[in-house]
Amino acid sequence: MSAPGGAERPAAASEMNDLLARVAASGDREAFSRLFAFFAPRVKGYLMRIGLSPDQAEDLAQDALLKVWRKARLFDPSKASAATWIYTIARNLRIDAARRLNRPLPDHEDPALLPEEEPRADVELERAQRDRRIHAAFDALPPNQRAVVMLHFYEDEPHAAIAERLDLPLGTVKSRLRLAFGRIRKELGDLA
Repeated sequence: MSAPGGAERPAAASEMNDLLARVAASGDREAFSRLFAFFAPRVKGYLMRIGLSPDQAEDLAQDALLKVWRKARLFDPSKASAATWIYTIARNLRIDAARRLNRPLPDHEDPALLPEEEPRADVELERAQRDRRIHAAFDALPPNQRAVVMLHFYEDEPHAAIAERLDLPLGTVKSRLRLAFGRIRKELGDLA
């Protein structure tokens, strides 16, 4: 079916396209059998030429032709010949196999892969008590100081933007922040 020099004769190429079209249209097993008989050894040879051992090439060639059977409906003769389409499938499977081999195995001792330990009950209780004290200290601030702290820490606004937003002088914003921190430090005592 090949002309001298390895090129397919046009009749052979159109015949392969027709066989693949029959597989796509009706799942024609006879047509697939002829495609398989023609392409299996050629795909295996191609895969060996690009670096696979004979056993690996055999396995991958079978995978490629199985994929041809499953995906035949996706073949578009206006975009490529049957041979080009089949060799592209084989090449892509080879690339996928190489990527799988190059992917490092997970290190089960890697701390990033270990689940976080549940915090002990006493630690959780301390955290909850600390959070309540912080919220109480914040709530005890006068409204004008609380507004500046909210804008600065919760909305991440710079001092100049806070001054503009609240229509205050920049020095007043800084002063209110300093006073608020002093009050919070006093309220929290040992936590500050």
